[in-house]
Amino acid sequence: MSAITTARSSSSPDGLDWKQIRRYGAIGLVVLGALVTLLTGFNLGWLVIGAWLGLLVWQPFHAILIFYSIISIYPVLRVISISLRPTSGLLSRSLDIIPPGATLDSYAQIFSEEAFLAWLWNTIVITVTVSIIGVIVAATGAYAFSRWRFPGRRPALIFLLTTQMIPAGMLLVPLYVIVAQLGLTNNISGLMLAYITTAVPFSIWILKGYYDTIPPDLEEAAMVDGCNRLESFWRIILPLSTPALSIVFLFNFLGAWAEFLVAKVILVSPDVWTWSLGLNDLIGTFNTDWGKYAAGSVIVTIPVLLLFTWQSKYLISGLTLGGVKG
Repeated sequence: MSAITTARSSSSPDGLDWKQIRRYGAIGLVVLGALVTLLTGFNLGWLVIGAWLGLLVWQPFHAILIFYSIISIYPVLRVISISLRPTSGLLSRSLDIIPPGATLDSYAQIFSEEAFLAWLWNTIVITVTVSIIGVIVAATGAYAFSRWRFPGRRPALIFLLTTQMIPAGMLLVPLYVIVAQLGLTNNISGLMLAYITTAVPFSIWILKGYYDTIPPDLEEAAMVDGCNRLESFWRIILPLSTPALSIVFLFNFLGAWAEFLVAKVILVSPDVWTWSLGLNDLIGTFNTDWGKYAAGSVIVTIPVLLLFTWQSKYLISGLTLGGVKG
């Protein structure tokens, strides 16, 4: 009976299947777009619009996802296009992805005329160090919060969560005061300290939730076989926590890689600038070299893309498995 009702509901009163109607409508829109393209002198934009409208009628979810992907990727393509423009065409309003007279001069100039390699090296040192130390501190701290019940445990967890609710701008003054009292202003070590301070609380919460999903029986079995607590943590917990550790490393990396505000306050000398400070210096009051600025922006996205590609298999599992228990 339900099958008959479904068949009736999926058909029009004239006996036509709604899928066929949508298919015919999609074909009609594509044909209409092709006709308008011919009438307007082979303006392919109309054909693209007709094809997308046809897909919207036939498979609406696919059409919406394609549209969202286009509006997400297009700004990146514009930056790449600007980085390839010759000097005479930097202010052109052309929408071509590959501009006329495309050249790699902007990429060569940012390495030859600016200290871009030094900026990039400083950023890599800071980011990798912060990510590794953040993972080490968070892994051990989260293990303590997950496995032991000690006085002040719950208030400490709430305090760590509360620190993530404070806007970054409000932390500038206390962070700068602490770094200045330690004599680490205008030093990448001071910037590392500031980044680690802000990265560890969130990392502890992620790893603590993940550790809660690992049965303590595995550690007890390892200790029965002769391991102590530290060895069971090293041999059992850490290998099982690889997805969560990878996500924590990724978050710490992203937070330190593109950060600007704290770095602007702590680092003053161009010798210790990160790439964000260096590219910001290219923006002048009366003149901005958009070619070199765009070229530098393209280059600094490559490490992030490589890291995302490498850790993509851990991304979903690392974010979801830690949320099973609180």
